[in-house]
Amino acid sequence: MPNGTIPYLRSMTPAKIGSCEIETQVIDEYVHTDLEYLQNLKQDSTPTLLALAGVQSHQFQRGIDLASYALKNGVEHCVIGGPHVMTCDTSMLHGRGVSFALSEAEGSWMRILKDAIDGELQPVYGQGQRWEKKIDAPVLIPPSSQYMKRYVLPMMGLYPARGCPFTCNFCSVIKIAGREIRSQDIEVSLASLRAAKAAGVKLIMFTSDNFNKYPDAANLLTGMIEEKINIPFFVQCDTQIVRQEPLIELLSKAGCFQIFVGVESFNRKILLAASKAQNHPKMYGDIVRLCRQYRIDTHFSNIIGFPEDTEAGVRQHLETLIELGPDIASFYILTPIPGTEQYDDFLAEGKIYEKNLDRFDGTQPTWTHDHLSPEQRTRLLFRCYETFYSLSHLTKRLKRTFQNRKPGEFSSLMSGFAEAFVTQTVARMAAFKQTHPMAGGVGRILNDRVDDYRRLRIERFGFDLLPLPKSLPAPDSSLTVDMSSMPQAVTA
Repeated sequence: MPNGTIPYLRSMTPAKIGSCEIETQVIDEYVHTDLEYLQNLKQDSTPTLLALAGVQSHQFQRGIDLASYALKNGVEHCVIGGPHVMTCDTSMLHGRGVSFALSEAEGSWMRILKDAIDGELQPVYGQGQRWEKKIDAPVLIPPSSQYMKRYVLPMMGLYPARGCPFTCNFCSVIKIAGREIRSQDIEVSLASLRAAKAAGVKLIMFTSDNFNKYPDAANLLTGMIEEKINIPFFVQCDTQIVRQEPLIELLSKAGCFQIFVGVESFNRKILLAASKAQNHPKMYGDIVRLCRQYRIDTHFSNIIGFPEDTEAGVRQHLETLIELGPDIASFYILTPIPGTEQYDDFLAEGKIYEKNLDRFDGTQPTWTHDHLSPEQRTRLLFRCYETFYSLSHLTKRLKRTFQNRKPGEFSSLMSGFAEAFVTQTVARMAAFKQTHPMAGGVGRILNDRVDDYRRLRIERFGFDLLPLPKSLPAPDSSLTVDMSSMPQAVTA
């Protein structure tokens, strides 16, 4: 998946501030197959600012290590931003040469750039102002053709709206972006799509967490249709999309090929305990049916190991999922993400035994479960992938792809077949290798190891493993949300 934050920062960065010219280099470690970019972290005659963007909890130690490496090699300015530093207390690391951005980039990036040019960064930016009321986003500069070659398809992420009105206790979205749905101007999104098309982008991923809660979704989609953008795209929606058939139809007409839905569990009691009351398992089948009617693939996300889960319950979940037959399914082990309500509760109860933040990535057990051992959860994770992605599933999906073909669109049919085969192969190979198919892409290459940086981390910050953090309180504005501006189906 393309990194959604890097293009925004690049596009927000001017070519010049005052008399200082700025050259921007973009690196996404997930798709770079060598370490040549580390040469950029060695100071030459050109002043350099290292900005580590969109850093999540399981990436935080890597960010600290790269910052330590850069500072050791003469880079003067380093700043880390993203979900972890926005929602977790990092004060024990302040004042050691690395700055921390606690807010959305629109509120702090220009100040960071100007301070770096002036020769000194502040220890913290955006304290007390996690997000902006209005999103003043730039028109995105598409990745270069050379950069996009690192992906299976030339793709780009676009973030037209932010925020989530729900209160799921295991999710950090409301702590990162708030509960109010905020959106950028439609013309900015359309201009970004035009630029992407001109640059040869073949796939767009709308990374907004609840596209169907975006009040201007229909207007954006209509604009895409009228301008004949014609780039296949992916969206994320909550389960209430089932009540929005006109939106599903419009998504199809605009070129949506897949909708990602966080169904998570088929057990209503489990969902209620997780404060995910908006999910009604009896409606999951209708989502598949409606999307199939409009030739859109369904991608169901599933979580293994809720506190009330048992092995029999997980197996029953898998059987029900296979019976419903979404086109794609992904599975994750329940992880108390730092900054969330669930993390705070588990930490207070002494349930979290894992001390290494690297492992808080949704693929590994990190806490003591009353009914499932760590080994059981790991085994069930890969059993789900092996069982769901059976030969029978592939056969049915290929048949649907053939039946849904449009007259004269042979290339589209071949793309559908290829996507089905790739998804199936990657999932089964990952399960065979006991690695998560969403962690590391299609081809994985070991470039370096944590031991290469451990000494630098200890020297700079005094920690081998960074301590598990306390969560930062969310701004008061996140506690309420105006539902009146939502699409009509939301309040049902």
